Amino acid sequence: MINITAAWIGFLLGAVSGAIPGLFFHKPNWLGGYTSWPRRLIRLGHISFFGIGFINLGMGLTSHVLGMESVPASILMIVGAVAMPTVCYASAFRPAFRHLFFIPAGSVLISIILFISSVDGASSSVMEEGENTASPLCTLRVQPVSNNPMEQDAPSTLTGRMV
Repeated sequence: MINITAAWIGFLLGAVSGAIPGLFFHKPNWLGGYTSWPRRLIRLGHISFFGIGFINLGMGLTSHVLGMESVPASILMIVGAVAMPTVCYASAFRPAFRHLFFIPAGSVLISIILFISSVDGASSSVMEEGENTASPLCTLRVQPVSNNPMEQDAPSTLTGRMV
C-alpha cells in the first residue's frame, strides 16, 4: 500500500510543481529560454513526479492483486521517487548536482529488477493454485442497462454497466 500512497503524493507534487512554472512559461526568456539547462531540468523534475508515480502505482496495484510484497523493491522505488525530482531541481541551479543522477536512476532500475523477480515468483504460485483463487479482476460482471422503465428486464446489447 505504501507505493500506492507514494504514487498519489507524487501526482499531487507533480501538479503543484507544474502549476508554479506554468505561471511563467509564456515568457520566452524565463530561466534562459525553453531549451536552457535550468528550464529543461525543471521540466524533467516535474514530469518525474508523474512518471515514477505511475511506476509506484503499478507496483502497488500489482502487489495487491498478486497478494505479494517486495519490501526492498518498494523502498528503492520510493527512494527514486524522492531523489529524482530532488536531483533535477538541484541540478537546474547547480549543474554539479547532475553527477548524483545515478542515485535515483539506479534506485528505480534495481527496484524494477527486484520487483520483476518477485512478480515472477508470485504469479507462478498463483497460476499453480489453479481456479481455487479468483482474481479480483476476473470477478466483474456486465449487466444490461435500459433507460426505459418498461424494459428494465429486457437484455440490451448496446449498453452495459459494471457491477
